[in-house]
Amino acid sequence: MSDQVTYDEVEVGTELAAVSYPATRLSLVKYCGASGDFNVIHWNERIAKSVGLPDVIAHGMFTMAQAGRFVTDWAGPKATVVEYGVRFSSPVVVPDDDTGATISVSGQVEEKLDGNRVALALTARAADTKVLTRARAVVRLP
Repeated sequence: MSDQVTYDEVEVGTELAAVSYPATRLSLVKYCGASGDFNVIHWNERIAKSVGLPDVIAHGMFTMAQAGRFVTDWAGPKATVVEYGVRFSSPVVVPDDDTGATISVSGQVEEKLDGNRVALALTARAADTKVLTRARAVVRLP
């Protein structure tokens, strides 16, 4: 990712290369502590399966945070995220192994707006499944 993107450099239609983010059981437990969300489906395989899930799943907000991280890493330290929203379409299943899951986030410059703002359409996938839909960010660039 770049150090700093500027409004004048950005072109509508530009594809933002995918970045992969790991999701392991350890990262989920850490996220439980950071967020205060200790729902057992995020760390206990037996309970997750008993409620019909295939395995432990990542927090939706953990997944959303990875897409947000993608945006801020791309935009750089002088940019400001002024809008950000997603819909959760599928859970990120995190197996109990040394690998876990991978969340792959990519994007495209959708529109240039007034006030040095740029709209980005984002795509997030895990295990070849789209895990976020209608993911969009608006960033104010220098």
